[in-house]
Amino acid sequence: MVRWWVGLILACLSVADAAQVLHVGFGTHKPPYVFEGEPRGLEYEIVARAAANAGFELTAYYAPMERLHLMLRRGEIDAITTTHERSGVEAFYSNVYIHYHNAAVALARRGYRIERVADLGRYSVSAFQRARFLLGPDFERMAMGNPRYREEALQINRNRLLYSGRIDVVVADKLIIQYFNREVADQVDIHQPLAWFEIFPPTPYRVGFRQDEQRRRFDEGLHMLRESGEYQRIEQRYLTD
Repeated sequence: MVRWWVGLILACLSVADAAQVLHVGFGTHKPPYVFEGEPRGLEYEIVARAAANAGFELTAYYAPMERLHLMLRRGEIDAITTTHERSGVEAFYSNVYIHYHNAAVALARRGYRIERVADLGRYSVSAFQRARFLLGPDFERMAMGNPRYREEALQINRNRLLYSGRIDVVVADKLIIQYFNREVADQVDIHQPLAWFEIFPPTPYRVGFRQDEQRRRFDEGLHMLRESGEYQRIEQRYLTD
């Protein structure tokens, strides 16, 4: 009987010590940040390791950002990545865990002059989902006033639109554009020179949580990740590929 009680107590302790599952939404395939359906990518690994440091077991969901924000509001997931306070969704936001480096890019032969965000209003523009909220008030005004502005759920589509000439300007992170070139090389001419317009500051992203306690624990795990030097090692691995 005593042995049975000891076994029960140990089983209860084991359950208590088990990592809490954290259901996290990531965007669709956007290497080198996120490789959809695979446990790798600069952004994925930073979030996963910070969550593990906080005692969470991460379960990833991949979907367009609009759908992920809806899932968070409905309580179908615990958190979403690549977002911040201007996303338009009520959540508890973590500390900044990554910066994207977005730019406007066009075919160089078109000879565009783009010196500020408002200049994009003269062109057809393709950006990522919810860019109208995430890239600042000037970009939001441009997007709302530009009938030729569109947002793509699939990142790779912007490469196709850009090189085929079906869109004037694409707004994207440089690393994502450069990575997808290899995947569209048999569909469009990726050797056409591009003009890059650095009109955006780095975009800081946070994780949005439904529960403040989960947010607090994640921030602690993120701090541990930075202090240990592992954050820098993850970054170095992807940015030097």
